[in-house]
Amino acid sequence: MFRKKSLAVFIALFLISGFCSAQFIDDFEKEELEDWLYFTGDGNAEMNFVQEKEGFATIYIDATNDQHNVWYAITKRNVAPYLNLKKLKGPDSELRVEARVRIKNPPKRVNIMVNTQRTTEFHHDLMEFELQDQDWHVISMTTKDLDAVPGDSLFVQFNVTDFGPDKYEVDVDYIKADIINTKKAEPDKGIQIPYHPAIPELSSFSNKAEVAHDALINQEYPELNLNDWHVREKEGVSRVLTVNGNQWAILRWDLENFKDSEAKGAGLLEITTQSVATGGNYVEVYEDQLAEEFPRVRVIEIFGGQEAWEQEEVTYISFMQGKRYQEVFNTQMIYDFKVDKIPGGKNFITISQPVMQRLLNGTTKGLLIKPLGAIDASFYASENTGQTGKMKPKLYFNTVEE
Repeated sequence: MFRKKSLAVFIALFLISGFCSAQFIDDFEKEELEDWLYFTGDGNAEMNFVQEKEGFATIYIDATNDQHNVWYAITKRNVAPYLNLKKLKGPDSELRVEARVRIKNPPKRVNIMVNTQRTTEFHHDLMEFELQDQDWHVISMTTKDLDAVPGDSLFVQFNVTDFGPDKYEVDVDYIKADIINTKKAEPDKGIQIPYHPAIPELSSFSNKAEVAHDALINQEYPELNLNDWHVREKEGVSRVLTVNGNQWAILRWDLENFKDSEAKGAGLLEITTQSVATGGNYVEVYEDQLAEEFPRVRVIEIFGGQEAWEQEEVTYISFMQGKRYQEVFNTQMIYDFKVDKIPGGKNFITISQPVMQRLLNGTTKGLLIKPLGAIDASFYASENTGQTGKMKPKLYFNTVEE
């Protein structure tokens, strides 16, 4: 009798502790999805969110008709009915959202977001995560000073953005949300990529590498080498990298001395504006949210193409080696940025820790710079001397000391 009572107490405690450790959880074991919203935006992508028989859900995305790769696919659920929002009053209380996910076309970033019906700054509780292979990965994000009170709707989102113009599948094994004590909880999981982080002081970096080769490739004139691309300024002729609809800049560095190093935190790309020409009635043509995406310039990883190309010889044909775009470049950009329009203005672009690591070990061969929208943007190239010679593209980064 004693043993039976003890066993009953144990089971009850186990069930209670299990419930407390996951105040909301959807393990996608039901016959169909319940209470999830899903939708796309900022482009021409289409999506579906499907309960699979194997005990997980799949986000199916078709972005083959998307022109600009600024699309997003959102899954969203109100978890407030499962939580005691009064517990968020404490100074050390926050919401943690955790998911177990996998993708089929790594490396790519996904993100978790938390908001309420009153949220106006949607990037406050948003974290991106890089998935580097096709395995299952547990990722989690903890909010910061979450403003949610009893009576609010509290939405958790798992989002897929800007993977490229193709078809994609993202599997979700479970999503759960807990109100936690941040001083007692374990660290968050996964490779976190902060969304648009603040630019640090250059003095915080121990390494600075000037670009070894920078060049232009032009789709419309694929046989041309454009290494002598230049403008005439008051002080004389300056070499520039001009990107527009048909013309892109490619950059590579000599980082052989760092191939066995571990990148410590994010790096920083510096490119200096020579001139910018832009315009367009984007707001009239597109919805307001999509219009905000233009005009910008994109920074993208180079995975393939011609090895060890020389700026004096490279052309679009020689660089691409007969490969398709998606075989040479990561179809998901590192970063989109608004160009500093003032001549001589500095553009600092965050290079996430995983990308910086791939640059150091040579998996990423360099960086592509291309336009997003109708823009002609020129940046100072590496061939300049004198004052403009100080404006060549640079990488700043730190490495883990052995």
